[in-house]
Amino acid sequence: MAIHPIRFLRIMGVLDGLSLITLLFIAMPLKYFANMPIFVTINGSLHGGIFVLYIIAIALVQIRIRWNLIWSISAVAVAFIPFGNFIFELKLKKMQPQLQVKPIPKKWLVYAIIFFSFFDLFVQLPVMSTYALSVGATTFIAGIVVGMYSFMNTFGNILSGVFTDKIGASKILIFGLCTSILSLLAYQLVDDTTTLLIVRCIHGFSSGFITPAAFTLLANTTEKSKQGSGSAIVGSFVGIAAIVGPATSGILASKISVPNVLSLVALYGLLSLIGMIIFLRITPLSKKSAANKKDEFKWNNGLMKAYGGAFFLMFSQGVLAYLLPMHVENLGYSSRMSGTLLSVFGIVAVLMFLLPTNRIFDYINSSYTLLIGVTVLGISQVVIGQSTTTLSLYGALAFYGVGFAFFFPAINTMLIESTTKATRGKAYGYFYAFFSMGVVAGSFLLGTLDLTGTLGFWFTGLVLFSFSAVIIVSTIRSKQDSIAWRKKVND
Repeated sequence: MAIHPIRFLRIMGVLDGLSLITLLFIAMPLKYFANMPIFVTINGSLHGGIFVLYIIAIALVQIRIRWNLIWSISAVAVAFIPFGNFIFELKLKKMQPQLQVKPIPKKWLVYAIIFFSFFDLFVQLPVMSTYALSVGATTFIAGIVVGMYSFMNTFGNILSGVFTDKIGASKILIFGLCTSILSLLAYQLVDDTTTLLIVRCIHGFSSGFITPAAFTLLANTTEKSKQGSGSAIVGSFVGIAAIVGPATSGILASKISVPNVLSLVALYGLLSLIGMIIFLRITPLSKKSAANKKDEFKWNNGLMKAYGGAFFLMFSQGVLAYLLPMHVENLGYSSRMSGTLLSVFGIVAVLMFLLPTNRIFDYINSSYTLLIGVTVLGISQVVIGQSTTTLSLYGALAFYGVGFAFFFPAINTMLIESTTKATRGKAYGYFYAFFSMGVVAGSFLLGTLDLTGTLGFWFTGLVLFSFSAVIIVSTIRSKQDSIAWRKKVND
């Protein structure tokens, strides 16, 4: 008989509490008063391993019990308080008979695949340029190596969208995962610049198949009334990947080689692939769906705003990644602060995605949330350029996170509302192609125009404000057309 998730959490909580107490009240006194540091090393390693299992137990309960998120946050908090786990365990013991175990939602497997896709992207950011230099690339070639992934990703995105509509999202996901895993392992074969460029091309192209298919699968299986909050939850996984990915690769690359870091990413991709094959049933397209595939893909107003939003969102991200480290360095702060600032924006966005605030995306028109998001991002870019103190920088990046939290669900919801299931795969293919182009365009344009510092942030803010004006005009015209159509019908 399978163990109850709450019981598993209780066991891990007690073990975590015991390891914390022995660390604080036995191992540490032995280190500082008896000169025996070995006990802290051993006990600390055990406590770290148990804590990881404890976090996994909390995640399992969140998925299987689906209790209020506050309980999961509380479970993490008590782990840092001596004897806190034991008090919490007594509460869980009383709750256990009242909590019903639910089957694992299949959409969580898709979330895991989306996380893999973006984690794969963000893991590369801190290490790829230096890795290219280590195998003999010049600084110019190193720049091409970094940009090649996004360039080839564009073609993968488009083909993924086309074939998702033809043969189904599940099959494309399996193909994308298989080829991405193999391309990640192929870095072990790299010993010169030419081989690295070839592997980067294959890696970028194969990874491009995953995201459009995964988002199409989620969109087609989510209730219409929950598309906004659903897009926000997906955005949280993207945000978490943006926070965890660079930190993970930065830490691991200092201890093991870059190819080995990417091989570990491949291992996670393999686990996701196995989970998908086992738990996600692949259903063939019905005859009705096959007939619907002949529907023409139409570039309507909603799609154009969604694509524009995808491009300018990542344009803003590209500028931030390019300008922020230089701005922070010019102010006299360490390079480590740049990573911390980017983490702040990600954390704020993730909190807005996961907390009950995500429900606003189900009730407010996506055109309005898009307008709020792009305007906040524009203001944030300008404020970042004017900020000279630590407090103002952190405040500006937190505000930027709010804008991102409005922006990402809005463009996803807008795309879903502007398409049918028969053409949604192709729509998402183009959507993420615009994403990839935006990443490259942001840093490339400012580098070409030699816009740095405050001037670069002002330029980006004005670009985003211009897109805000386009959204306003488009929304007004859509309302006028709707009113005119109603009058015509009534007459």
